[in-house]
Amino acid sequence: MRSSNPVLSDSALSSDLARGGEAMSIQGVVNKSFVLLLLLLTSAWWIWSKMVPATSVPLEEAGYSAFNVGPWIMGGLIGGVVFGFVTIFVKKISMYTAPLYALCEGLILGGVSFLFEKSYPGIVMQAVGITFLTLFSLLTLYKLRIVTVTDKFRMGVFAATGAIALFYFVTWILSLFGAGKGLIMMYSASTPLGIGISLIVAGVAALNLLLDFDLIERVSAQGAPKYMEWYCGFALMVTLVWLYLEILRLLAKFRDRR
Repeated sequence: MRSSNPVLSDSALSSDLARGGEAMSIQGVVNKSFVLLLLLLTSAWWIWSKMVPATSVPLEEAGYSAFNVGPWIMGGLIGGVVFGFVTIFVKKISMYTAPLYALCEGLILGGVSFLFEKSYPGIVMQAVGITFLTLFSLLTLYKLRIVTVTDKFRMGVFAATGAIALFYFVTWILSLFGAGKGLIMMYSASTPLGIGISLIVAGVAALNLLLDFDLIERVSAQGAPKYMEWYCGFALMVTLVWLYLEILRLLAKFRDRR
């Protein structure tokens, strides 16, 4: 299948290989994805451990403040955005930028997860379990060709993802000016509508995993250069982080309904 992305075009890939580059492999993507996941978990564990007092003294008496995590989450967010865009537009250096992205995302996930766990005990393990259950279930369906990624399917997921991204962007811009509170509450509230929206967003995030599997398979079959292993691993991490956060938010809404 010919890709519309010039970086993944047959001529671009063959040009890289013609210069003596080594071709990527699916196993290589698996290995790189594991490394990125390990880096993400390491930084997430680090910030989590910094937020939990070493003694049994109550958090308030130990001087803990939820604001303490703010700079780390903000730093991870800024770093994640910067390294993410650099990886997308300069794929050849993804072996350097993808690990940095994973470390930054770990800071975000570690901080956010701690705050959720503090309010909803046990929710983090539930979210992690559901995320990986979704990953392996969809991978099985994809490998068995029970679910296939067609052009129409791909465009549909692209359109849905773009609409969600636009919604995020609009609500963020409105929040900067103190507007759009109704729109934000509609999404964040633990109402049937809010839960329904979260289910749709989480579903679209899950469907993006199928696009990642398709990307990995297609570029590997095209004989893409070795650095694409890191890029494909990065693409998978982006989707997993998004899916995990949406599942975390969804579970919190269900907890609020009890």
